[in-house]
Amino acid sequence: MPVYLKNSFRVDKYAMRYSDFVPRLFNFCLSLGMSPNHIMPSRAFCSDENQGYPIILITKHFGTFPFNHGRVGGIVATDRHAPHAHHGQDMVIIQASHVGYEPETEEFGIYRRLETENHQHSTDCGAICGVLDWYQNEYNFAREHIKLGRNGDELIVIIDNQLVNDERAEGIFLNLDKIIDMPNGSPEPLQFLSTAKVFYAADELKRRMGEQWPRNHRSIGSHLDSDLFYFRRDLDAITDAGQIINRNLIKSMPNILASKYPSLTAAQANAQVEFDRTFRSIVTEKAYRGKWVVFISGINIDISPREGQSFPLTKYVPWAAYVQNDSGQGYTLEQDELFHILNRHPTENPHKIDLTEVIGSMKREAEIQLHVDEE
Repeated sequence: MPVYLKNSFRVDKYAMRYSDFVPRLFNFCLSLGMSPNHIMPSRAFCSDENQGYPIILITKHFGTFPFNHGRVGGIVATDRHAPHAHHGQDMVIIQASHVGYEPETEEFGIYRRLETENHQHSTDCGAICGVLDWYQNEYNFAREHIKLGRNGDELIVIIDNQLVNDERAEGIFLNLDKIIDMPNGSPEPLQFLSTAKVFYAADELKRRMGEQWPRNHRSIGSHLDSDLFYFRRDLDAITDAGQIINRNLIKSMPNILASKYPSLTAAQANAQVEFDRTFRSIVTEKAYRGKWVVFISGINIDISPREGQSFPLTKYVPWAAYVQNDSGQGYTLEQDELFHILNRHPTENPHKIDLTEVIGSMKREAEIQLHVDEE
C-alpha cells in the first residue's frame, strides 16, 4: 500500500454538512446525464449507528434506500460491484471512513453515545481506533525507552535492547542511521547496559535537536519523528476485518501516530487507500460497463450530539471522485476540484422524497395476502 502524507488530505475548509453534500452530489449526477429515477446509490460506511443519518439523507435525495457496499471502518466490499450494478441503471458509490468529534473539547476520535446509560463517550470509529491501539503502544514504548544524554562533551543515545533487535517478527523498528552514529554501516555500541545500549548520536539527530538536546538523560518523547521509525506486523495472523485496515494503514502509521489527531489522520489515510483500491476495481468491473458510475470517497465527521438531539450533525469531507460514462471512459477529480464542483451545484432538490409521507402511504395501502401452497 502507498504511504499517504498527513497534509495531503485537507479537512478544515472542505467539510460540508451532510444536508448540503447529498443534494449537491445528486445534482452533480444529474448534470452528467443520469436519470433521477434510475440512480442506484450505494454506501460504503462503517456499521456504527451514527452512520444512519447520512443513510437517511441519501434515501431522501436519491429516492431509494442505498445498496450496502461497506464493511467496518469504511472498507469497500469490492466483490459487491456486480450485485450493485444489477440494481439500477446509473450507479453512485459513496465511501466514507469516519471519525468522531467532541465540540466541547475539540477532540477527534470520541463520540457521545446517547443510548448508553450515562451518555458516555467512546471511541469512534471503534474499528480504526482499535487498530491504532497496538501501534500506539509500540510507539509510546519507543518514545519512553530511547533516551538522549551526554557523555562528557559527546552527545549520546541510550536505546532499549528490544528496539535494536532487528530479528523480531513484528513491532516498531528504528531507522537507526538517522538516530545513532554508524561509521561502518552497523550499530557499534559505546557501552552495554543491563537492558539497553549506548551509542554516539547521529549528526542528523544532533541537527534536529539543536539547543533542545538535554543536559541530563531524558526520553526522546515527541522528538521521535515519523521518519525515524516504521512498523512490521504479521498481518496474516489477523483474521477479522481489522486485517484490511492494518494493511491500509501500516505504512502510513508513523505519519498517523506523529500527527496532532491520530484518529482523524487514520480515517483520512484509510479513505485515500480505499479510493485508490476501489477505483481500480471499478475500471475492470464488467458489470459496470454500459452504465454511468460516480464513485466518491472521503470521511464522515460524526459530531457528538447534544442532549435532545436525535442524530449527530455529520459533516462530509470529500477526498476524490472517479466518474465513468456509459462508454467506459473515465476521469478522476482531486480534492480541490471536487469540492468546487460540488459547491457549484444547488442544495435544493425537487426530486427528493418526503419520507414521512412515503412511509405513511405504505401504512394506508391495502394489505396484500401471501398465498403459499403448503403440502
